[in-house]
Amino acid sequence: MSALSIRPETNNIAKTIALVLIFLLIAAAGLMYVKWWPYYHKALTSADTHSIGSSILGDPVGQAGTPTWSGATEYAKKYFKSVWKAAVLGILLGSLVQVLIPVRWLERVLGGNRFKSVFYGGLASLPGMMCSCCAAPVAAGLRRKNISAGAAIAFWLGNPLLNPATLVFMTFVLSWKFTVLRIVLGVLLTFGTGYLVNRLMRGNEDETPKEMQSLLQLPAGESGSFVTRWAKSLGLMVLQVVPAYLAAVLLLGAMKVWMFPVTEGSGFAILVLFAVAGSFFVIPTAAEIPIVQSFLSAGIGTGPVAALLLVLPAISLPSLLMVAKSFPRKILAIILGSVILTGILGGIIGSFVL
Repeated sequence: MSALSIRPETNNIAKTIALVLIFLLIAAAGLMYVKWWPYYHKALTSADTHSIGSSILGDPVGQAGTPTWSGATEYAKKYFKSVWKAAVLGILLGSLVQVLIPVRWLERVLGGNRFKSVFYGGLASLPGMMCSCCAAPVAAGLRRKNISAGAAIAFWLGNPLLNPATLVFMTFVLSWKFTVLRIVLGVLLTFGTGYLVNRLMRGNEDETPKEMQSLLQLPAGESGSFVTRWAKSLGLMVLQVVPAYLAAVLLLGAMKVWMFPVTEGSGFAILVLFAVAGSFFVIPTAAEIPIVQSFLSAGIGTGPVAALLLVLPAISLPSLLMVAKSFPRKILAIILGSVILTGILGGIIGSFVL
């Protein structure tokens, strides 16, 4: 009798391990192709040339005029050419995490409102090396599996801010001082915001958006085959992510001529403007490095560019829209405010030490 009673539990453990391994293998293969191998070669290039390419914004001095449709489409083409592989991988992983990783296992590791879940969420972000828009679908998928809000946010922010490859590029292209500033304030923003959100969400899960509440209430063992459940998950993810993504990138591509004016010096007003505008603007992974290079060459002070170094990768309007149904509005406002304030703080520090 005892052997018969143990067998189902053993089978469940074996199934859980198998599902987790399948997800990890898919994630590792995708990241190797999209991120790890290309970034290895880019790191070698940055060490030799002290450059990883030109700014996606173009010549800063030429960034003036009136928003146009051609400007919007031109930027969108450049942007999506750089990120489409990672964006597809992000949507794929965001849908697979909902059907391959058992709810109870995720809740055990990333659930709860203690700092432990935030720490593990931030730690899990390090191998991803994704931009904010590519990490957002995975964060939303994790949130649907009922992990803590703080852990999902730490994963989302940690991907772009604590990207090991970007930090290597930054050291070779800019200087170690920029890298240290990014690490210190990136860690503070990633884990501090996650911890703050967990504290605020403690006992207030009823404030989660209604769409999210219905998803969180789904039973762990959803009915239907794997293919059926994954198709539903993928379809929902695409509908939630793609339309807002395309529209927001086009809008920002048109508005970029007004968002980053070039004025000599490092005035506080420009610092604040860059911190706010950069928090909404969207860029590919590590694109902030050549952007900072180009603005320094154009005479912008170290304060405003230090702010851009922190806020440009952290979040963006498209990524905020992608996770809008996963968090209450006040939490999204806190995330945005935290990024802007950290950017301003980084700009002030950068004015003196860079």
